[in-house]
Amino acid sequence: MENLNIVEALTQIAREKSVDRNLVIQTLSEALISAAKKRYGNADNFAVDIDASTGRMAVVANKTVVEEVLDPTTQITLQDALQIDEHAQLGGVVAEQLNFAEFGRNAIQTAKQVLIQRMREAERERVHEAFAPRVGQIESGVVQQISHGDIILNLGKAEAAIPLKEQIRRERYRQGDTVRGYIFEVLKVSKGPQILLSRTHPEFLKKLFSIEVPEISDGIVKIHAVAREPGERAKIAVSSNDDRVDPVGACVGVKGSRVQAIVRELSGERIDIVPWSEEASVFISRALSPAAVSRVILDHRRKHATAIVEDGQLSLAIGKSGQNSRLAVQLTGWGLEIITHDKYQERHSQIDGYQQELRRVPGVSELIALSLVTSGFTTIASVVEATAELLRTVPGLEGAAASQVKESAQNYLAEHPEKELAPETEGDNGANADTAAAGSDHSAPGTEG
Repeated sequence: MENLNIVEALTQIAREKSVDRNLVIQTLSEALISAAKKRYGNADNFAVDIDASTGRMAVVANKTVVEEVLDPTTQITLQDALQIDEHAQLGGVVAEQLNFAEFGRNAIQTAKQVLIQRMREAERERVHEAFAPRVGQIESGVVQQISHGDIILNLGKAEAAIPLKEQIRRERYRQGDTVRGYIFEVLKVSKGPQILLSRTHPEFLKKLFSIEVPEISDGIVKIHAVAREPGERAKIAVSSNDDRVDPVGACVGVKGSRVQAIVRELSGERIDIVPWSEEASVFISRALSPAAVSRVILDHRRKHATAIVEDGQLSLAIGKSGQNSRLAVQLTGWGLEIITHDKYQERHSQIDGYQQELRRVPGVSELIALSLVTSGFTTIASVVEATAELLRTVPGLEGAAASQVKESAQNYLAEHPEKELAPETEGDNGANADTAAAGSDHSAPGTEG
C-alpha cells in the first residue's frame, strides 16, 4: 500500500502530540495487528511492515506450510505457499500479505481506537515526565476556565489546576488572565497527569524572593523559615553569609522595590522580614516584631517559650485576632505564650507558693517540686490523686521514684489532715499562641525593612 499522505500524517501526529515519531509508527503497527486479529482470529502470527520514508504498509500472516490445513489462520498448503514463495517447502514458513479491504469496518475502527488510546497514553507520559522534575518550581499559565472554583491553566503543551484551597481568598480571575503558581504536586490519574499549583504555599513566597533578590539566588542571603496567612500577612527569616550584605536590606531593595514587587504579586499581602538567629530566644523576640520583647524564657523539653512584654506592647505582640503571635509560632517552630511583666511576677509568686507546698512532702527536693509544678501538679492532693504512670511523665520521677513520691504524699496527708492545701491556679491574662488566643484590636503593621 503506497501512500505518502501516511508519512505526512505520522509526522503531524508526532509533532502535535510531542512524541517520538518511531513511537507513533510502533503504535500504528500494534493497531493494525489488533485489526488483523479482530478480522482473522486471535493468533500471534501477524506482523506489520511500515516504510516511514515511502508510506508503504503491509500486514502479513506468517503461516506454516502443511499438507492439510487445520487452522487457516496459521497454516497454508504447499500449493498456495508456492504462489507466494517459489522456494516454499513443507514445514517452512511463508509470509502471506493480507488485504486491508478485507479487514472490515469494525476492525479498522478497532485499529483507530488503539492508535488514539496509545497516543493519549504516550502524551500523558510525556507530560508527567516533563513536569514531575519541576515540582518545587514556579510556573506561569493562562486561565482557560474556572470549574467548581478550581482554576484551569493552559501551560502551552499541558494543563494545570490551582485548586480552590490553594488560591488566595481575595483574588478573582477571568479567562485570559496570566497567573503564576508553585508546582507542589504532579499526580498520575486515569484521565492523565494532574499538575497542581498553589499560590498559598509558603514555598511560593520563598521562590518569589529567590527570583526578585539576586543575593538569594547567588547563595549570599539565605531564607531559613517562612510563615504565611495568604493574602493577609507573612513573615520570613533571613541571614547573610557575607558581613557586608544586610539580609533584610537586600530583601527589601532600594526604596522597598523588591519586596513591593512580591507584595503586588500576592495581592497586597504584608511581609515582615526579620533577621534569623541561632539563639532561640533572640529569634523569637525578632519574630514577634514589631512588638518589643523584654525577655524570653525557654522550656527546651517542651519546645515552648514565654515572651514577657510591657503592658503597652501586649496587643501589638499578639496582633489583630492573634495573627502576629500565630505567625511567630509558624516561623520559629516554638510554642509561644505572651504575658506582661506584672502577670509574670504574679505567676512566679504562685509557683513559689506551690513549690513550698509540695516541699512539705518528705523526699521532695526543690528541683522535684519545680518539676511537679511545671508539669501541672500544684497541690499535694493532686499528686496523691494522680496515677503512678502519670507521675512517671514528670522529669526526675521516672521509674520507682514516682511511686515513692506518691506514697510519701499519701502518708503526709494522712498525718496532717488539718493542713490547708494551696489554691488552684487562677486564670491568667497571657496569650498562648498555640491555641491562637484572640488578640486586641491593635493591628501589627509589616516591618518591610
